[in-house]
Amino acid sequence: MKIGLYFGSFNPVHIGHCIIASHMVQNTNLEKVWLVVSPQNPFKESASLLNEYHRLHLVKLAVENEINIKASDIEFYLPRPSYTIDTLTYLKEKHPEHEFSIIIGSDGLQNFHKWKNAAVLVKDYTLYVYKRFGFEIVNPLNARIEMAEAPLLQISSTHIREMIKKSKSVRYLVPDKVLEEIELYHYYK
Repeated sequence: MKIGLYFGSFNPVHIGHCIIASHMVQNTNLEKVWLVVSPQNPFKESASLLNEYHRLHLVKLAVENEINIKASDIEFYLPRPSYTIDTLTYLKEKHPEHEFSIIIGSDGLQNFHKWKNAAVLVKDYTLYVYKRFGFEIVNPLNARIEMAEAPLLQISSTHIREMIKKSKSVRYLVPDKVLEEIELYHYYK
């Protein structure tokens, strides 16, 4: 089975993430998309992150009715910080019957050469790239790229957290069940 791995902190998961995942399943040859919650991204400050189990729960709520999209906690059981190459090596050993690919925005692609073992990643895995505002498609490592003409949305988890801190509504930016959970437990206040 062809599975696209959409890595992220998902701090919090928002409708942009859900739209990208859905678009990948419906408009590419990927059969499933796993939203891989990264407990500790080596490029991000961990102090600003909501607890990983809370973030995972929010992602599960966001995709609970989806057949071909699921939340994955695979990186919770691997050394930290989370490196994509380590996750893919583990998954390849654990699930040799699947073909894994990486889903990435054009913003992330611009820094891809800085990732641990980036040359191995581009040799062994296809990158499904979706366009992000202000970031052209740059491919210095000559990766196998599948372009996905996903909807362009300017929604960021950072902006959502800032709005919540200011007691502003984030309705329509996050799935309803995610919003209910954020409000119930006062996340990001």
